[in-house]
Amino acid sequence: MSAAQPETPALAAATAMFIEVLVVGIGFLTSLVILAAAAAGPHTAAKAVPIAGSTPAAGFGLAAAYALGILLDRAADWALAPVRRRLRQDPFPSDSDYARARLTLATVPSLAALADYARSRMRICRGWAVNCVLLTIASDCALLRYEAEHRTLLLVLTTTVGLTLAAGFYRAWHTITATGYRKLAQQVTDLTAAALPPQGGSSTSTAPAASS
Repeated sequence: MSAAQPETPALAAATAMFIEVLVVGIGFLTSLVILAAAAAGPHTAAKAVPIAGSTPAAGFGLAAAYALGILLDRAADWALAPVRRRLRQDPFPSDSDYARARLTLATVPSLAALADYARSRMRICRGWAVNCVLLTIASDCALLRYEAEHRTLLLVLTTTVGLTLAAGFYRAWHTITATGYRKLAQQVTDLTAAALPPQGGSSTSTAPAASS
């Protein structure tokens, strides 16, 4: 029984990662479907509706969303890497400093769990910042291809809302990332200070303090 307990955090982390990738991938897949519908036109898209609603298509869509989520997550991470490195340089001047801090924090499961949760939110915000841009482009293309009343107004509203959401997700990612690095640096400083032996006293004077 006790041997199986250490697997629980790993299983929870794997489940959370799967959900993150799926949430990001669903948005990416939706934008691709809208673009495909815009390219195909109304008549062809109408013929594909029954196929898209079938059970095999739903299973394929779930698998495709997961795969596309991985792709978009890596692409978003690459695109925002310069900003991420700039935010990390203040508390951690080098990659080795950051790696040591992560290892130190891993020794405290409660703090490590909070850091994992923050990174989960960061990855979702990062992916959806890109998704909102893609969905805006796809929706504008669909509005231009299909007949719609007040098309100009709809284009303006779609573009405004989409880009506003993209900016909001980017701002959230920026804030969560910067705060996470600052908290990590402070937590590691506190853990290091707590692990240091008290200075200025003899071994006999520090023994009662250690036992208390």
